[in-house]
Amino acid sequence: MKFQGTDAYVATEDLTVAVNAAVTLERPLLVKGEPGTGKTELARQVANALGLRMIEWNIKSTTKAQQGLYEYDAVSRLRDSQLGDERVHDVRNYIKKGKLWEAFEAGEKVVLLIDEIDKADIEFPNDLLQELDKMEFYVYETGETIAAQNRPIVIITSNNEKELPDAFLRRCFFHYIRFPEADTMKKIVEVHHPGIKEALLTTALTQFYEIRDMAGLKKKPSTSEVLDWLKLLLAEDLSPEDLKRDGPNALPKLHGALLKNEQDVHLFERLAFMARRGG
Repeated sequence: MKFQGTDAYVATEDLTVAVNAAVTLERPLLVKGEPGTGKTELARQVANALGLRMIEWNIKSTTKAQQGLYEYDAVSRLRDSQLGDERVHDVRNYIKKGKLWEAFEAGEKVVLLIDEIDKADIEFPNDLLQELDKMEFYVYETGETIAAQNRPIVIITSNNEKELPDAFLRRCFFHYIRFPEADTMKKIVEVHHPGIKEALLTTALTQFYEIRDMAGLKKKPSTSEVLDWLKLLLAEDLSPEDLKRDGPNALPKLHGALLKNEQDVHLFERLAFMARRGG
């Protein structure tokens, strides 16, 4: 069971090595990187490439680790007991299975994505240490232990918004997705926009990397944003000449796809003003 990338996802050699190492070691793969570098999509493509079902757990700031195991609805049970409902005699009627439970009891091997784990409280990773390590957990209400029938491939993503505990990191295989270099980015673009003209692609990517390297930029545009930008350029049928920027036109064409806050827009406007004064 080896991952080599897919037709829809350009995976670098070090990324494929990381995925396969995590599968071999049967440890969670912790993937970090800038937002928009394809961390979530990686899990989907691993599932597609290996022919496995994917179970996705999207983490929010309010998500608790217990929700990934199960939730017991004591309030509903109390209400039903007051109404004389026969369901109250079986506590299982009030237990909602979480994503880990779903992955553990699956009849086949699955890919479990825990997406953006750094959004949750700092204690969230620690609360899952034993469950992800032993691949089992205890249900106190029923007195049963839920153990993984087939150990899932666990992929955990993080945007690096906060540090994760050392004890959690020790149990993971780690990989940082570096921002693609120009050659790799061309391959990624070709997957999403096959047949794009070389001259337009070269001009657009040159401009894109110049923007990313600009000093003072608050938010650097990501892979997903350059793909959106190129989609707009193709839709407007713009040529390489249309992308030229000079003093009065320092902002890139259709810049709303690349620049996502007013501070960065103002930066380009100041550059245009300085260029006009210099002229």
